[in-house]
Amino acid sequence: MVRISPYQLFSLMVLFQLGTTVIFGFASGAGRDAWISVLVSTLLGLAIMTVYLAIHRLNGGLGLAEWYPSLFGKWLGTFVAWLYPILFIYDAGRIVGDIRFLFPISILPGTPDWAIAVTFMMIVVYVLTGGIEVLARVCSILFPIMLLFVTLEALMLGASGSLNLHLLKPFMAEGWGPVMGAVWPLGITQTFGESISFALIWSYVKGNGKGTGCSRVVLAATLCSGILISFVDVLAISGLGEWTFKQMMYPSFALLKLPSVADFLENLDALGVIYMMVNAFVKLSFHLFSAVILIRQLTGAKSEKKIAYPVAIAALFMGMTMVRGFSAHLEVAEKPLPYQFWVPLFLVLPAIALAVTGFKKMVKGKGASS
Repeated sequence: MVRISPYQLFSLMVLFQLGTTVIFGFASGAGRDAWISVLVSTLLGLAIMTVYLAIHRLNGGLGLAEWYPSLFGKWLGTFVAWLYPILFIYDAGRIVGDIRFLFPISILPGTPDWAIAVTFMMIVVYVLTGGIEVLARVCSILFPIMLLFVTLEALMLGASGSLNLHLLKPFMAEGWGPVMGAVWPLGITQTFGESISFALIWSYVKGNGKGTGCSRVVLAATLCSGILISFVDVLAISGLGEWTFKQMMYPSFALLKLPSVADFLENLDALGVIYMMVNAFVKLSFHLFSAVILIRQLTGAKSEKKIAYPVAIAALFMGMTMVRGFSAHLEVAEKPLPYQFWVPLFLVLPAIALAVTGFKKMVKGKGASS
């Protein structure tokens, strides 16, 4: 029986939700108010996670693959459930695209993008074949290291005089418009909506019972990741300024070039490399894990290993062929993807599922009382 500890779940969720957003600049469209957009997105993200947890708990601890067949009936429910592994494979392909475009520009200039993507995917497949417990243990080790690095970055930037907190002012000079524009729909779906995939492994958490043992861990992880993303945005804005933060592709990576303490400790590019590698690895791995687990449960397959290879190959192929350039890659993420896929699957369908669950509970309660 697969079992992961609450701390392992916490670490995995935080690193997954951080993802590659800390490199690209979360909610950068809001300018100096990006950190406010992150906090608003986090509050809404907590509400979204509460919906997922409620569906999980009220249905006796059922996982994501079982929600819709149980609530909508076998045929319609199974069809809806199959949309999720397809989306997770596509999202994994987008992470491959992030790696394909980001690494050659930032840390491996001149290296063919296919070589980077294939090598990275081989590492991910190796972890996939080890099982979710392996990834959870790895994340439990990586999380405190990443937290230490973020703290070190902040201390170095402060000690070198690279931060100017006055660049954060005036707060909300243009009102709520830019803030909410960054929140909806990308801010709440890209990080928090994608976490619906964790409903697949909540039953694996020690002491979870029928869905009541991990709620605090899930909400704490969501709050922690939101605070960390907001903190990184504050560092980037106060270090680079609003205009540079909005215009640069990778503001968080550029920020690491600023520190210089006593002409000795300077240029923290190595931290940026670690951020990118760890966050991309965790998000890509868990997207593929989610797809593999869903496909196994929906097909009744006995082994996940045989599913892992074709799923990884599909994600790699999609990541290498879906777009030709980085600008098109970002455009898809900002416009069609959230509205056409993420909002329906991460927000609308779970809301309907919760409403159906509540209705069935109400009807069952009336039937029992009569």
